[in-house]
Formats: sequence, C-alpha cells, structure tokens
Amino acid sequence: MRAPLRSTAAAVAAAAIGIGIPAFAVPVAHADDLAADLVISTLPTASPKPGEVYDNSVTVTNKGTAPADGITFRIRLTRGLDFPDQVAGCTYSTVADHVRQALCELDTVVEPGASITTPVRFKALPQALMEAVEYGTSRTGEAPGEGFDDSYRRLALTADSTADLAAEGDLAEGAPGSRVTVTATLRNDGPGWIQNQESDDQPALMVRIPAGTVAKEVPEDCAPFGIDGPTGPSEPGHSRYVCGPENHTIDVDQYLDYTFVLEIGKTARDTKGEVTASSVYGIHPAFDKNPANDTAHLAVEVSGTGTGGNTTGGNSDSGGTGTEDGGNDPHGQSTGGSGETGTTGTTGTTGASGGTSGTTGTSGSATTGSTASTTSGAGSATGGTLASTGSDGMPLLATAAAGATALGGLAVVAVRRRGARK
Repeated sequence: MRAPLRSTAAAVAAAAIGIGIPAFAVPVAHADDLAADLVISTLPTASPKPGEVYDNSVTVTNKGTAPADGITFRIRLTRGLDFPDQVAGCTYSTVADHVRQALCELDTVVEPGASITTPVRFKALPQALMEAVEYGTSRTGEAPGEGFDDSYRRLALTADSTADLAAEGDLAEGAPGSRVTVTATLRNDGPGWIQNQESDDQPALMVRIPAGTVAKEVPEDCAPFGIDGPTGPSEPGHSRYVCGPENHTIDVDQYLDYTFVLEIGKTARDTKGEVTASSVYGIHPAFDKNPANDTAHLAVEVSGTGTGGNTTGGNSDSGGTGTEDGGNDPHGQSTGGSGETGTTGTTGTTGASGGTSGTTGTSGSATTGSTASTTSGAGSATGGTLASTGSDGMPLLATAAAGATALGGLAVVAVRRRGARK
C-alpha cells in the first residue's frame, strides 16, 4: 500500500537529517480488556388503579466480551407503590424520601451474547398517583449507582387516580398605615399524593395581594408571577405571587402555609385578595377533578380611619351618613336583626351587634377617643366581609364585637383570624 511506503520514506528522510518523529501506537488486545456489558429491556408503561398489581419481566442481555458471574438487580419504588410480597434472595429497605427498595442477588452466569429474564412486580397503594420505578443493574452486574443508562432504567407512570388541591384564605384587621399578617394555604385532600417533575402540573398556590395593601414580607417559596409563570426570586412589593414546594411534592392531607406581611394603605378600605390552587404556570392541573374548592380569599378589614363615609362588609369609619353592610358576618349570611344608631361620630368604629345588625351614623363630626351610644332599631345587611368560595366549607373564625372601640393617637389594633382546619 502507498500510505505505509510514504510513512517509511518520511521516517528514513527524517532520520537522515536528525529529526525525530513520534512512534505510531499499535493497539494490542489484552485479556484485561474483556468485560461484561449488560443491557436491560424497558418495562411497558401502565396506569394501575389503586390496589392493582403490576406484573412484568425484563430481559438482561450480555453484549460484552466476558461472562457476568452473578447479577445484583435493584428495584426502587416511589411512595405510592409497594412490593406485593417478599422474594427469597432479595433484601428490602426504605431509603430517602420514602422510596422502597429491593436488592436481589441473581446467582447465575450470563455468557457473552446470552440473556436471562427477571420479574418486576409492584402494587399501587391507595395514595398512588405520580409514581416512578427504577430497575436494573450495572454494566458488569454489580450493584448499580445513582445514574441511568442502558443497564439501569426508570419508568414514570401515573396511576388511575386523582388528587384534590384546595386553597384556604385568611382574614386580618388593622388600621390604615399598620401592618397585618395573613396566611395563604395550599392543601391536598387526596386521595393521591403529588410529586410532579414530569410535566407542567407542578402544584402551586396563586396569591393575589388585596388592593390597597402592599406586600412587605414574602415567603421564600413565593415568586412574583407574570403573565404565564414566575418572573424571578422572592421579593416584596408585587401584586401577584406563585407559591409552591421546592421539590414539587405535597402529600395527602398535607398543608403548606405561606405567610405574608401586608402594609395597609393610608386611605384603604376593607379589601380582599384571592388565593387559587393551581400549577406553577397558572394552569388548573389535569389530576384535580374538583375545581369547587380551588379559590378562597385573603381579606383585610380596615378600621379607625376617622373620616366620614362607609365601607362595604366591614366596620363604619365614623358617624357619617352611610350604612354598614353585613356587620361582622364574614360570609354575608345576613337575615335581619336589631340595629344600632351611632349618635356621636368617633375615630374608630361604631358598635355592631353579632349576626345581621346594621349601623347608621347620624353625626358627621369625629371626636378622638369618644364612644358611640347605641339604641335599638331596624338594621339592613346586604353583604359580608369575606367570601368563602372554594374553601373547605369551614368558615373563617370571625369575632363579632358589640359596643364601640376607641382608638387614640397612633395606637394600632391588628387582629389576625385563621380559618379552621379539618
């Protein structure tokens, strides 16, 4: 061949003028290069119902140049799956994040080009939903590491079940300029647990800050929300946030609380924001078939403004000419009752009877530190201070105050009221 002749000629010429050239490496086969190379077939996907058993087998093929003398085969199951029974030769344990593991020793020799089959069996538990199965060995048949390749695989599956995400709101009271604390809550009513890293249905809580207030302290797990997703790291001052667990996981009956500190504006009136169970991209998750409890409210009742006028669904600011709607009933479920007439305007709030009373102010003046007298009379009630749409059906705790409250100077009253849990 010409190429070797040219190479030989070049070497001779180089030697003649005293220039050295590198020697060409010649591959040499050694016995140490012989090794097994095991490959695992893929498991068929499935959507088992809770209680069903998945029963299939995989094929282990040796594509290497040496036999595999014994194989360590490992199966790992996420928390919604379990082994239906224990098999001789396998050691069972639970590793991080509730993962169940079986480590099985296959006492066999797989020659180059040969194959064996081994079963993979698991059952879906009542909380099964978003699951994964790891299975296989290493290239040489030893215990596998933590990565995935042709010898150790992962199967993601979705059980034939659902999960019900629900939102819980909160109610707080405070004077203009003060700061109040409200907590938005995301819970999972099941029956399935949620750990979604396979699609956009990652569980989250959308939070709209009540108008007239400013978010001054924000949880680290809450990011500002733009048109269709998070826009950056957590920081105060935005009107909408999306909150969710860092690992996209929420177990059955688990509550995730996100607490915000809000500053009430100087001219604010009673106001409501909104919390919605959703995904991190603001889309209703496909696994949630019950949208009725997706939405609740963050409400702030503003008191002690000291100016004439009225508020809807809250305490009257002073003895003006307005009518207070709904008293302190958080759900606006008013059916009538006794009313109270304020004869002297105050800085603070007029008295409100529990239930369905209405309050009418007759004097437009305000005297700091004074109180309002009350007489019986007919009252009207047309609304409430907090809508419970989408909550768990349990009303937020509201305190109905009777009589009058006096606020003097820069005194601030802020009362936070949480919703009851199941």
